[in-house]
Amino acid sequence: MEYLAFVLLLPFVLASIHVLASGLIARKSGSPRLPPGPKPFPIIGNILELVGNQPHVVVSKLSKTYGPLMTLKFGSITTIVVSSPDLAKEVLQKHDQVFSGRPVPDAIRALDHHKFAMAWLPATSSRWRNLKKVSATQIFATQKLDSTQAIRKKKVQQLVDHVKETCNSGQAVDIGQIAFTTSLNAISNTIFSTDLAEYCSTKSQEFLEDVFGTKEAVGKPNVADYFPILRFVDPQGVRRRTTIYFRKCFRTLDGIINERLQLRASSKGSKASSDILDSLLDINQDDNSELSSDDIRNLLLTFFLAGVDTISTTVEWAMAELLRNPEKMGKARKELEEVLGKDGLVQESDILKLPYLRAIVKEIFRLHPAAPFLTPHKAEIDKEVCGFIVPKNAQILVNVWAMGRDTSIWPNPNLFEPERFLEKDIDFKGRDFELIPFGAGRRICPGWPLADRMVHMILASLVHNFNWKLADEMKAEDMDMREKFGLSVHKAEPLRAIPIRPM
Repeated sequence: MEYLAFVLLLPFVLASIHVLASGLIARKSGSPRLPPGPKPFPIIGNILELVGNQPHVVVSKLSKTYGPLMTLKFGSITTIVVSSPDLAKEVLQKHDQVFSGRPVPDAIRALDHHKFAMAWLPATSSRWRNLKKVSATQIFATQKLDSTQAIRKKKVQQLVDHVKETCNSGQAVDIGQIAFTTSLNAISNTIFSTDLAEYCSTKSQEFLEDVFGTKEAVGKPNVADYFPILRFVDPQGVRRRTTIYFRKCFRTLDGIINERLQLRASSKGSKASSDILDSLLDINQDDNSELSSDDIRNLLLTFFLAGVDTISTTVEWAMAELLRNPEKMGKARKELEEVLGKDGLVQESDILKLPYLRAIVKEIFRLHPAAPFLTPHKAEIDKEVCGFIVPKNAQILVNVWAMGRDTSIWPNPNLFEPERFLEKDIDFKGRDFELIPFGAGRRICPGWPLADRMVHMILASLVHNFNWKLADEMKAEDMDMREKFGLSVHKAEPLRAIPIRPM
């Protein structure tokens, strides 16, 4: 429906900006040679070719015709699509600085989020460098994560306890939802020692719903992104809706921050806690600090929006593939029992002892990357790549979904085969460009170390502690594996499965 509404707005766009057609139509004679691509329509460009709910699939098919470096026109925006590991390395590593910019979606401009959020700031700005340093040293450093692993273990145990209660009723659980609640609470407790959601209650669900609402609003196609002249109109109301959700999310975060500040003041110098929020407030209250209160609240919001969804989506896809492939589920369960014992609870220190589980997660990152185009990059200057010019201000999409399905890289790429990663020394930390679900270079997702731990912990706990069968007597071969494109790519049909306690 969102794409239908998007298309219906096109006549309005045509009528509104036809006077600018000469500046938006085709390339002028003598202009730099762009990479090949399908011929764009006047004014609207290639937008109509993406109508549907799987633009990453459509773009992948186009790349097979026009090559791994391809030009598309989305309205007035020139977009360069990269669909091979070699070219991804060129863009994200060799010419990292040139392509380190960010095109800012109009929705992200709500409440000036783009001026404070690390994901959207220019990599050349002092604020971005400062936030990156804080993230690397105070939040996602190995030592910091090791010191808070007991918190995440507790949250995963609560997940197991919740699913055990469900076993007694024989009811199905929504895998994506319980993974989302677990990861949300694990991250919120790691950051500020507070649960933000519950499994079986409407209590404390407001923040969870606001995060969902924000993701939905930001993930919708927005005509104002392709015709920036329309931003002041906000014709689809995307920024207005995002403003409402941002304001509600900030209200929750501000309440937690203000309560902590009061506790710190009343404790007369001694810390009320020793979590990440305290570390950030220590920096903020330093006389020479460059970390403002706005930096903190926007930094935290970014982590919740990006991190929680990546974790839960990956777990849901992993469970779906394992239920479709019971022999793979059996191999994973056998490995877990050998390492943990029959009733043991997985710990983060166990992950390195579980090569098949790690191979499953890599295979999910290959088949079902949460962000199939990564977060878009932007060219800061004209730059030649493979004999073509990527023009200044062009949007750059790295189609990691297409790279994961490339037959020249992966034998039988559409099959779920974790064993392929037992034979290949490939990781997902930004060094092996065949598999970069978190990106690479200076713009790599800073939260990947936490996502890595959480995905393995949640998935291992669900597989090790329970047998599973699909709800409604569905057969594995009949499972709906269609994708729903948005801020992250979810299963179009949520995965519902019935847990069974092993005998």
